Amino acid sequence: MKLETKLIHAGAEPDPSTGAIMTPIYQTSTYVQESPGVHKGYEYARTQNPTRHSLQLALATVENGKFGLCFSSGSAAADAVITLLNPGDEIIAANDMYGGTYRLFTKIFVKYGLKFHFINMQDANEVSKYINKNTKLIWTETPTNPMMNITDIAAVAAIAKKNHVLLCVDNTFASPYLQSPLDFGADIVLHSATKYIGGHSDSVHGCLIMNDESLNDQLAFIQNSCGAVPGPQDCFLILRGLKTLHVRMQRHCENGEKIAHWLRNNPKVDKVYWCGFEDHPNHEIAKKQMRGFGGMMSFTLKDDSIEAAKKVLSSTKLFALAESLGGVESLIGHPATMTHASIPKEERMKNGLVDSLMRLSVGIEDADDLIADLDRAIG
Repeated sequence: MKLETKLIHAGAEPDPSTGAIMTPIYQTSTYVQESPGVHKGYEYARTQNPTRHSLQLALATVENGKFGLCFSSGSAAADAVITLLNPGDEIIAANDMYGGTYRLFTKIFVKYGLKFHFINMQDANEVSKYINKNTKLIWTETPTNPMMNITDIAAVAAIAKKNHVLLCVDNTFASPYLQSPLDFGADIVLHSATKYIGGHSDSVHGCLIMNDESLNDQLAFIQNSCGAVPGPQDCFLILRGLKTLHVRMQRHCENGEKIAHWLRNNPKVDKVYWCGFEDHPNHEIAKKQMRGFGGMMSFTLKDDSIEAAKKVLSSTKLFALAESLGGVESLIGHPATMTHASIPKEERMKNGLVDSLMRLSVGIEDADDLIADLDRAIG
């Protein structure tokens, strides 16, 4: 079955009691049992919910996985993965990542005895240099947020397997439509489903997908025990969004390509970070493991002052100045003060995340209208 068909039909069965084609919102906290321990597969809504069950099945299917688990946010999903570890364990992580993940690692888990190595994963060989007997997890994003760096998933997966280390890939920027990390050897795929999977900026949600049953059992235990689960309404909204992911992503890619090239040709723009450019670092790897290059990009102006960037950020009309990404509407953001403010400035600067960098989440509006909006704002 082709991915486009999977996205619409995965996890979807007509409701047996009414024939409803859409999975109902099972807004209940508990379930009646016939006798102690005799029930219909559901006992308590923190542990199981039919709407969530359908979504977990759908997400596993579209990521070519066997098991899916849903969480109340992408950060909650990340928390569950790190909770697998023990004091003294070490994690190798990409040095360019979502600021909320960096904050979770450095402000929460470091004090519980975990050690993190933040490295440049554009060269997979760098990963091997940091592996030791205490290494238990490799964590990467690809493309990264916000520099659009590309990690060779297959190469890192081979290193992880050789050393009996788990590999978790944050696939949020690509979405299941553009990239399938499990196919390249990843053990866990993470999404902030708030973003492209939901696609309408109306729900906060996270998920994990994997193939290993034992790993799923461990993470399901954490999911139930810690309780960071989404409500059925949010699961319903993510299920709805999943059905149109392919048509939305096609338009995100089309618009993203047009705007990336327009920015690069604009005399007032300095650098444009978009993995679809042939001269983008690891572009050939992106071509190998992605089915398109998406609508995420970052750029700086030749006037690299923070004042010039703020003028652009405050002047767009169609590009809304807001946190998040992946919705049908276009967003513009300032990583240094928004999504990555929790990363110390010196660390941001090392990775090229300068104070004047702006990030675009290109929506599905008319591309010419979006270009005109940026043209007015850049001046």
